[in-house]
Amino acid sequence: MTVEGARVRTAEEITRRSAIDAYEVVGAPPRADLESLVQLAATLCGVSKAVINIIDDRFQHQVAAVGMEPASCTREDSMCARVFQRPGHVTVRDARLDERFADNPFVTGEVANVRFYASSPLITPAGIPIGTLCVFDEDAKDLDPHTSEALKMLAHQVVDVLELHRISTELEKSNEQLAQFAGQVSHDLRNPLMAVSGFLELATDSPEMVNAPEAAKALARAESAADRMARMITDLLHFARVGGTQPRRVPIDLEDLVSSVLEDLHAPIEQTGATVVVDAPFTIVGDETLLGAVVQNLVANALKFSAVSGAMPRIEVHAHEVSAGWRVSVDDNGPGVPRAQRERVFDLMERAVGDEVAGLGIGLSTCRLIVQAHGGSIGIDDSALGGASVWMVLPSVA
Repeated sequence: MTVEGARVRTAEEITRRSAIDAYEVVGAPPRADLESLVQLAATLCGVSKAVINIIDDRFQHQVAAVGMEPASCTREDSMCARVFQRPGHVTVRDARLDERFADNPFVTGEVANVRFYASSPLITPAGIPIGTLCVFDEDAKDLDPHTSEALKMLAHQVVDVLELHRISTELEKSNEQLAQFAGQVSHDLRNPLMAVSGFLELATDSPEMVNAPEAAKALARAESAADRMARMITDLLHFARVGGTQPRRVPIDLEDLVSSVLEDLHAPIEQTGATVVVDAPFTIVGDETLLGAVVQNLVANALKFSAVSGAMPRIEVHAHEVSAGWRVSVDDNGPGVPRAQRERVFDLMERAVGDEVAGLGIGLSTCRLIVQAHGGSIGIDDSALGGASVWMVLPSVA
């Protein structure tokens, strides 16, 4: 073998090992779904033993078996290792008469006394052979074409089960990471929030506030906003921990919801001199805290980007009924979002190209998660005001 050929084979084995590791079955306890498939294979082929073999660069690992205890052997001793790449699907009436297997320890009696042998390769969606679904028996026998074809189909089912488990595991890890991220954000926000709340409480109780009614009113407004923020942090953390799939659903007065949002954004609205128009006289259905967080994010973004455009900010919040629910939009007269970037800005940590505004860009990704959990959709269009129109459609029944 040439050096170049050795490098190619090594690269293939590394790729195979990586594919095997992604399934997390080697070294793990046998799974019931895989054991059911090997039982079905043994019954279908009328044999005493069946196994699912995973074959890496050094060993054959039996990850599920019937008629024997799962075990491992070296790749050199494996019967399946000789054929799982080429020719792939194999049926042998009597392994003693096949030159590929006649001297194998599973045939000679050193390990077992295999006579009938059949196997079908396990091939990943990327086309990587990682092992076999194998059936064998101590008696020589033939396998009719229909049963042989069924064994191939069962091998495909094994890969489907492995893929489903891999995807489910990845989703679980993703949800765990989301929960950890939410927990860290919650922790980071709670500490300064508790400090602010404490100072507000002290200031509100101060004797000086008796003769300063406007200051007392402002402090009461700030204290109320801090309480709403604390509830929002708690609810968003709970939403993340359950995987972003279980929002509460209650009737919500949309105009009241928007009014609460504008109250929380009172300071930036005053600072920018923005005009905010609200036309949303509807009762919608959903989680008030979560949808409030979405609306607050959209209005805050509209304020932020309109302010940097140099124009006097104008924000319009509109809602109207659609066939299956409501469409809520937040329009602004800012620079807008280029059409090519309108999908990308919903990705976690993404920001529009040329965005000079501070922020990590986590807002719109969270908004999409919340809206989709309600069974709705969210997107960006051009606004009649000249900027962006960010909209969400919420179903009346999710």
